[in-house]
Amino acid sequence: MARFLLPKAAECTEVLAPVHGKSIMEVCMLLLYAMILLPGIADSEHQVKSFLSHTAYLPCYFANSQKTDMKDFRVFWQNGHEVVHEVYYGQEKHDNLSPKYINRTKMDMGKWTLQLLNAGIGDEGQYKCIIQHSEKGSPKVIHTSECSLHIIANYSQPEIAQLHTGKLKPNEHLNFSCSSSGGYPEPEKMTWLISHENKTHRLTHHMDVSQDPVTKLYNVTSKLSIPVPTSTLINVSCLLHLGEQLGTLVSEPLSIEIHVEEIVQMKTNFFGPLIAVIILITLLLGFVILKKNRNISSTNQNLAPKIIELCQSSSLEAIQFDTEAIIQTADWEPSLHIARPEVPYS
Repeated sequence: MARFLLPKAAECTEVLAPVHGKSIMEVCMLLLYAMILLPGIADSEHQVKSFLSHTAYLPCYFANSQKTDMKDFRVFWQNGHEVVHEVYYGQEKHDNLSPKYINRTKMDMGKWTLQLLNAGIGDEGQYKCIIQHSEKGSPKVIHTSECSLHIIANYSQPEIAQLHTGKLKPNEHLNFSCSSSGGYPEPEKMTWLISHENKTHRLTHHMDVSQDPVTKLYNVTSKLSIPVPTSTLINVSCLLHLGEQLGTLVSEPLSIEIHVEEIVQMKTNFFGPLIAVIILITLLLGFVILKKNRNISSTNQNLAPKIIELCQSSSLEAIQFDTEAIIQTADWEPSLHIARPEVPYS
């Protein structure tokens, strides 16, 4: 390639010399750098993306500027050590193909592009195109290029599910899950958007990833737990980030509306039982105190007749009985003063 470009560089120098003067050397250096870099550009690796189960197009990036007939070329496509396709002097050959590529490849001669039918995840990898030209009976490699095949499978739209059941209560949490399935490659992350009162909060939680052992497709799930909102309306959305080149999938927003009356009712249901317990304890304490007072009054009433009867029937010596012991027995503290009766003399 260099020996064809040098004369052009000389011609370019002669034309530019009268105009630029001292810049002739700079132009020559740029041309030399271009000649060095051109082979590297031809061998550079290109990225090719194809949807799962669709046809993948693997270009060879060969211009064929000389319009040479295909009968003068040998073209090979390889994936590692496996032969993917072969065109032998204008005729497609299948003798040396890897079994996994038989009846799955064909070449577009006009575009120098290989078509890989029913592309699957197992077909991912680097594909190399090699072109040989026959000169004087001896084939020589005149072009090589590589491309990397990546398979894409669309994920399902993320779907949000509510995990909580029953009526909402204060100081509890709302639990959600967001899931998407059947996609490839593995996504980067999953985020949540919580919108209420004209504010939006973005949350990133752990994403569980599982891969089907047969299809190699991914299923992803993320969970979210937030306090029961005090605002009347919130919107919850889930975003699945597939990558810089594949974009983002967004779920349908989930709206949760709680009326003010329901919030007040939830607070009443919470404090109602507590108030009832306090009232019950108060009533029990009052009943115990009242019963104790009644027992003390009954004891005092039973003790007074016994003392009077004792005073009337006892002799003078009996009356002098130690009344302090009686008072202690009845648990009665007030002192008792009994007048000595006058005994008539006979």
